[in-house]
Amino acid sequence: MASVCIVFRKEKTNKAGKAPIHFRIIKNRKISYISSTIMVEMEHWDEKNKKIKGKCPHSGRLNSLLYNRFNEIQDRVLAMEMYSKPQTSRQIKKILFGSKPIDFFEFTEGALKKYKSEGRVGTYQNIKSRIQKLKEYMANKSLTFNDIDPKFLADYETYLRIIKKNATNTIHGDLKAIRIMFNKAIADDLIDASLSPFRKYKLKMAKTTKTILTDEELKLIEDYKCTPGTKMEVHKDMFIFGCYAGGIRISDILKLQWKNFDGTHIIFTIKKTGQQLSIKLPNKALEIISKYRPRKEFKEYFIFPLIPNGIDLSNPELLDKTISSQTAYTNKNLKIIAGKVNLGKHISFHVSRHQFACMALKKGISLDKVSKILAHQNIRETQIYAKVINQEIDKAMDAFN
Repeated sequence: MASVCIVFRKEKTNKAGKAPIHFRIIKNRKISYISSTIMVEMEHWDEKNKKIKGKCPHSGRLNSLLYNRFNEIQDRVLAMEMYSKPQTSRQIKKILFGSKPIDFFEFTEGALKKYKSEGRVGTYQNIKSRIQKLKEYMANKSLTFNDIDPKFLADYETYLRIIKKNATNTIHGDLKAIRIMFNKAIADDLIDASLSPFRKYKLKMAKTTKTILTDEELKLIEDYKCTPGTKMEVHKDMFIFGCYAGGIRISDILKLQWKNFDGTHIIFTIKKTGQQLSIKLPNKALEIISKYRPRKEFKEYFIFPLIPNGIDLSNPELLDKTISSQTAYTNKNLKIIAGKVNLGKHISFHVSRHQFACMALKKGISLDKVSKILAHQNIRETQIYAKVINQEIDKAMDAFN
């Protein structure tokens, strides 16, 4: 239950020796203050009776104003407590008196600084680039959370589709960035959840086809002879390693050091989620990893020699830039290899993740175990691969016709 009382804020005494009188709302041990707009000198305040002393000029009129306002706030808070859903002290204050609309871009700048300070460079860069698009759309005009309603989102989506010629999933990402900021502002108790336009405006997502290789196609890549000692050979080996070693993302494979390998398992922290994972390597992955074992093993050396040993791992921007560069280089060489073996499919390193999931399900590993190895947040992400396997079985059964 929220409580309301009158407080004399002597800690806010101004140069003229006057301090403000506020109404304090306490709900679940959280406090908000509402100004009464009345200020008096400390000697004119009766702390015991919570009123202005008679020797203060116009004390009768001021006390009348003070207590009329106090009773009004108490009545409205009581009504909210009885007939509305639970509110925080700050929300009660906003409902009673409203609040100045919050600048969307200013709030976003603060959120981006936090992402950067936490070392979440990928998230920082992704949100920053998408909000920059929104700034261009606004042509340097101000924008508050109140301005962003379903109609605004519909107009912005039309602009992205017609003027920027963005695809559906790109637009989904741009609007999702706005939704993330709304959710953060709501979580910070700066805006009410009812203000979010995403309660009515649904984001659209186009279905994408996941590239899956047949056993024969994967064998073509495995058997492709790269020039020994080249980056292309390392890229191919990493891809095959990913296919057999739990579909680990390239950002995590690149960061694997010999200290992460105990002879049978790789133990590492997933870059994307911060979750720790231990994966027992099958023979194929062990063969590849043994190929790169140095004569003299240094625990801090990287297993796949693409990131410079000794790089400052505490510098998230440098590390993210290096990983992005190596990822692009790897995907370029995988595309070349796919062309050389006449694969007829576009592949990137992420295909190794799809490949592992399908291979594991085909071998009878349960869906929940595959989901755990892939470190999916939700098993629905893994069910997509189960559908792919079921489609293959359906095609095989057509042979009976």
